[in-house]
Amino acid sequence: MNQVISLDVRSSLTADELTDVKNDVKEIDYVRILNQIISPDIRFHSVCLRPPENFDARFSCISRHYKYIFNGEGLDIEKMNEGAKKFLGQHDFRNVCKIDASKQITNFTRNIMSSKIERLPTREGFYIFDLKGSAFLWHQVRCMVAVLLLIGQGHEQPEIIDKLVNIEEFPSRPTYNMAHDIPLVLYDCEFPDDVKWICGDQIDRKVNHHLDMNGVWYELQVKSILADFMRDIVYKNCPVKFDRLVTNLGDGIGKTAQKYTPLNKRSRLDTAEVLNEKWRNKKARNQ
Repeated sequence: MNQVISLDVRSSLTADELTDVKNDVKEIDYVRILNQIISPDIRFHSVCLRPPENFDARFSCISRHYKYIFNGEGLDIEKMNEGAKKFLGQHDFRNVCKIDASKQITNFTRNIMSSKIERLPTREGFYIFDLKGSAFLWHQVRCMVAVLLLIGQGHEQPEIIDKLVNIEEFPSRPTYNMAHDIPLVLYDCEFPDDVKWICGDQIDRKVNHHLDMNGVWYELQVKSILADFMRDIVYKNCPVKFDRLVTNLGDGIGKTAQKYTPLNKRSRLDTAEVLNEKWRNKKARNQ
């Protein structure tokens, strides 16, 4: 949500004026202009007029904070939290991501600074997987959530995470479905202290910010209530007995199966080395 983009834009200042930070108050009001032309569910609130040399919105980021929202019904939250803590620190996450061979990645070690399950105070029965790390692999968070949901359902024990990040025990990833993407939010991004953000001080702009976001919030709240009405009507008039095994994927639907196969007994994908080599060979053939 609190994300950053980098843009090359024109300036109202002369070359001489640009050398003095005091002239920044005379700069174009980029925040106001951008907010006038984009959808109301996207809002700019701050600008960095003097980014460090070679600044990059992606690669200059020093930490990323994700939140994954899920319904706790039928889940052992305590066990999930126990599993979440096992992600803390530096681990090899090749078995908890989707490998993109075109990137030719050989280092899958990432540092997780915070990993925990918290109750969502604004919505009864819902929880958040709160995660912060320096960087993440492709679909790493969705794979982490998928494993935690398996633990929450009692299909796996928290110790499975210790095994998945041990490439001697799991040289390659077992086959499993990733958690759904909709509940996943990149909540915040952290940058070095020399990236200075300026929040507009115009009262009208601040009021408009709040009114716009209140409108978005209100519309989504009403839609959520209507969805509750709809579900209650369907459940009341069309009762059904769920007698099939459903693996929770964080989408409210899940995946049905006749029986559950533990991760350590499932078929494995190719190792990262094999996937990388296959991609190189394919590229060579197409040249």
